[in-house]
Amino acid sequence: MDNDSVAREIAELAQDLHSAETPAQTAEQVVAFAQQQSGADYAGISLIGRGGKLETIAPTDPLVRRLDELQDELDEGPCHDSAWEQDTLVSSDLRTNPRWPRWAPRAADLGVGSAMGAELSDANGRRMGAVNLFWRRPRTFTPEEVGFMTIFARHAALALDAARTQDGLRTALDARGLIGQAQGILMERHRLDQDQAFEVLRRYSQNYNLKLREVAERLVLTRSLPDTEPSGGAR
Repeated sequence: MDNDSVAREIAELAQDLHSAETPAQTAEQVVAFAQQQSGADYAGISLIGRGGKLETIAPTDPLVRRLDELQDELDEGPCHDSAWEQDTLVSSDLRTNPRWPRWAPRAADLGVGSAMGAELSDANGRRMGAVNLFWRRPRTFTPEEVGFMTIFARHAALALDAARTQDGLRTALDARGLIGQAQGILMERHRLDQDQAFEVLRRYSQNYNLKLREVAERLVLTRSLPDTEPSGGAR
C-alpha cells in the first residue's frame, strides 16, 4: 500500500471512528481495523485505569484478556510497556525475546508467537494505554508496518478520548435532567421553591451515601425518596 492510499484510508477511518455513538463502539472499530490491517490473530485495547492498572476492552478473544492480566501481574510486556513508554513495541519471536523474560515465555506457552503494542495518548500527550496485537506464529515486522500502526494509534487515541468526553457530557446532561425532574416533583408535592427542593435531594444524598443522580432517579421512577413509601412525603 503506497503512502497516499494509507493516508486516505486512515482519514476515512478517522471519520468512522468519530461517528461512533459510544466509547465501546469506538473501541470495537479500532480493534477491528487494527486486526484487519495487521493480519493479527488476536487484538484488543489496554487502557490505563485507576491506580495504573490496565483494563482490557474490546478483546477479540478471552486470550487477549489473559495476556493483559499477565502483563499487569508481571509488570512487563509489549502492551504494558508501550502504554507507559509512549512507543510502539514489537516482538518477532516471544520464545527468544530477552526484553520480557517473565511474560514472553508465559505468552508463548499460551500459543502466542509474536506481539505488537502501539501506544495511545490523548491530544495533551497523556498516556491512555495501547492497542494490542498478537500472532500465533513468530513473524518479522517491517518498519512500514510499525510506522502505520503508530500513526493509526494516534488517530485511534483521539477518537477514543473524544468518545469518552462526549459520553461523560451526555451522562452529566442526563443527570441534570433527572435532578430537574425530581426538583419539580418535590416543588409540586410539598410547595417548595427550586432551592429548597434541591436541598432536600442533597440532604438525602448525604444521609444515605448515594449519588445525587441516584436519589433523583429513585424519586422520578418510584415517586419516593430512599426512606419513604410510594405514598409518603419528603422529610
